[in-house]
Amino acid sequence: MDENQKREEFTHHWLEAEPSVSAYVFASISSFHDAEDVVQRIAQELARRFDEFDSGRPFVGWAIWVAKSRVIDFYRAQNRTRVVFSDELLGRLADTIAAQADGRSGRREALEACLDELPPRSRRLLDLRYVEELSAAEMAREVRSTSGSVRVLLSRVRTVLASCIERRLAMEDS
Repeated sequence: MDENQKREEFTHHWLEAEPSVSAYVFASISSFHDAEDVVQRIAQELARRFDEFDSGRPFVGWAIWVAKSRVIDFYRAQNRTRVVFSDELLGRLADTIAAQADGRSGRREALEACLDELPPRSRRLLDLRYVEELSAAEMAREVRSTSGSVRVLLSRVRTVLASCIERRLAMEDS
């Protein structure tokens, strides 16, 4: 694998794991700016150590493992005699966030699969509403319809999408 492929793979993994890593760090460090700095250092460290990542395991788990160490280092560097959270509590928080991230990625995969199954017109309505953030009136002009019709269609598409996601998640659980 060349450097560009490695960088691309790391970026993909980091974009999926970053919300969980940030949630862990921001829950562990009360100062917003300090937490931001720690998240940036974690991203840099993960990128630098990406060759150590075992692709047979979840990236988010590895990222949280590194994050735990950086949070502990942060408190040590602050010369705190009293750590706000115990190592055990930080570990349990990390495990909880990692487990939730697995559920979110399953839901995200189900969403992506269900979006792919939608007819082009339905997908277009969702894109207009959620990507381009158009109002019902603006969407109606775009698709040459009425805003009432667009609202009804959008409601139906969301219902179909929710059912599809729930069905896919239920199949994964069984």
